[in-house]
Amino acid sequence: MIWRYRWTNALFVLLIAISVGLGVGLIAQERGIRQGTARAAEKFDLVVTAPGSEVQMMLATVYLQPVDVPLLDGKTYDAIASNENVALAAPIAYGDSFHESSVIGTTAAFVTHLSGDLAEGRMFAAVDEAVVGARVPLDIGATFTPAHGVGDAAEEGAHEGALLRVVGRMAPTGSPWDRAILVPVESVWKVHGLPLGHGPEREGQIGPPFDPDYFPGTPAILVRADQLWANYALRSEFTTDRTMAFFPGAVLSQLHGLLGDVRQVMSVMAVVTQVLVTLGVLAGLAVLIRLYARRLALLRALGAPDRFVFAVVWTYAATLIFTGAILGIVVGMAAVGIISKIVTARTDILVEATLAWPEFHLVAGFVSLTVLMALTPAFMALSRDVITDLRS
Repeated sequence: MIWRYRWTNALFVLLIAISVGLGVGLIAQERGIRQGTARAAEKFDLVVTAPGSEVQMMLATVYLQPVDVPLLDGKTYDAIASNENVALAAPIAYGDSFHESSVIGTTAAFVTHLSGDLAEGRMFAAVDEAVVGARVPLDIGATFTPAHGVGDAAEEGAHEGALLRVVGRMAPTGSPWDRAILVPVESVWKVHGLPLGHGPEREGQIGPPFDPDYFPGTPAILVRADQLWANYALRSEFTTDRTMAFFPGAVLSQLHGLLGDVRQVMSVMAVVTQVLVTLGVLAGLAVLIRLYARRLALLRALGAPDRFVFAVVWTYAATLIFTGAILGIVVGMAAVGIISKIVTARTDILVEATLAWPEFHLVAGFVSLTVLMALTPAFMALSRDVITDLRS
């Protein structure tokens, strides 16, 4: 039965494999994206910004989707940095870019916190030096001039004459920061004609401590405490009418929670799609059974018991379903790998999705349901009249 109509059977198996593969692939990809976005936010314990939308500020600070926001002044930064529970208070000044890379003003301590030891070169030590992310297409020693703004709104000639030199490269972080260019925050202030954060007596200093009277401002401050409880205390302390403190991980969890129903809907849609495809395949099998009707009738006329004929037809259908499901897992693995690479390239968030037990459970449920549905063609084969089929 299988070999005689092998191309038709192959088409049925292919339809099942594609429906199963796409279903489990999308569900696994959704989980991979969740894990990738969570991994990208791991280094951002607590962020302090001007009051506004936590989601918007998280996207700007963690995922480098800059927005126009008010700046935190020097007194605010000094209050945060001088708090006894704060181990790191790093300004994050965004708004400039070079081609597709955001240029971020910060401190050397933040670079070390973000990626650990540099993969190449050294840390910036002057206002005209930069450390690039792992995926920035600039070599050590290369020079560039940042543009004001990001994307289509970038003004290429706004900072003419501000030449920065690459002196180091970060290790991969699996986040959009792999595409970022990090410079001393003083560099960002300098190209905008602002004070450099230090008094005249420390004019050439790079990095903290900053003088509140000469601190031009920063859109966001990354705060890290050595103790977990201290982070909660700091969030409470710096949530005021002038500042907003939030945990990016908590905001991301809320977003994931809102999307939880979407995952369930995707799972249901995947199962429904697979069942509909299988119904179409079973309908095709019902037509094939009519082509086999004379042979099946001959078996019954020769004394083959109904259970044998029933088993032959059901095993035939089940074989196609099992084969399609197994190939579907292979298709799903391939789809997950391809989609993960595309998502990583488009978002700069490292997505490493793989099939896991939820997907295998889904396939098992699909096979169980459709194998039961395959009983229908078997019953249809037994309901046909033997004499009529022999004469056909």
